[in-house]
Amino acid sequence: MFGTTGFLAVAALACAPLVLAGDKAGPNDWLREMAEVVGTLDYEGTVIRHQKGSSEALKVIHKIVDGVVNEKLIFQEGNGLEIIRFGNEVHCILPDSKKVLIEQWNNQSTLFYSLPSDDARFGAQYNVRIIREERVAGRPAVLLAIRPHDDYRFGHRLWLDEETAFPLRTELVDNDGELIEQIKFADINLGQHIPASALGPSFDLENYAWYAQPAKRESVAIETDWVADDLPPGFNVVSTMTERLPGTEVPTTHIVYSDGLATVSVFISKTGNKAIARRSSVGSSSAYSIENGSFQITAIGTVPAETVRRIASSMHR
Repeated sequence: MFGTTGFLAVAALACAPLVLAGDKAGPNDWLREMAEVVGTLDYEGTVIRHQKGSSEALKVIHKIVDGVVNEKLIFQEGNGLEIIRFGNEVHCILPDSKKVLIEQWNNQSTLFYSLPSDDARFGAQYNVRIIREERVAGRPAVLLAIRPHDDYRFGHRLWLDEETAFPLRTELVDNDGELIEQIKFADINLGQHIPASALGPSFDLENYAWYAQPAKRESVAIETDWVADDLPPGFNVVSTMTERLPGTEVPTTHIVYSDGLATVSVFISKTGNKAIARRSSVGSSSAYSIENGSFQITAIGTVPAETVRRIASSMHR
């Protein structure tokens, strides 16, 4: 039987995280510290990534050199793919076909692209709470939950290292709490010296073929008469620009909508094809395309499929 002593012990455990959180900081303070430490702390470890029913293990080495992110990801299964990042330049090494693909990633985090940024503003669309204390990768961590109030955005669960606020485990979940994507460190070393040699390729690339992705032309801020008249609550325009995407000569209008956490990009370009509508998902991102007269409109974001459909379908001049 569960006696009085056992009950009191469980009650003490349940209350302990709340006392800890109150002593340390509120949820927004944890999130600000997390956003800073992800871009400044050196670390290496093993990550297990779950996405859409599949899992993969990656060895991650992350080092800041003169303020620039240097990173190496080694896929532990499959063809031995390695991704090496020097700031915005990324080398994808494919040892089975002896190729190196060079891409520009615009400072996007390799692992933590879906995390709240340091300027995230949650407003009335989310509830942010400290839930409890747990252990991840052998380290004490504080669990934060970011819950949306409707079905137009995803929720987040973040396990932040108690000492540094580094995200040891992150989960993207739908409104039913079903897992969309999980990134979890199985082991990690934080803040230790990492030699520059650790960031080099594991293979001799002398006989590899190198391919460079065409660089995206510079974006220019513009005013546009394109608007969405059926935005989900909380979403607003944060930027409008024109750019020429790789492999195209036709300018594309790029409008970014955000609710302070989730972001949706809308691309509008001329097209001569017949009217079509297409829905797709890539990883945790959703995309929806539709034609409006002579324009192709595509909305993409790490949001539910209905959100990008609603935004793309409501665009007009």
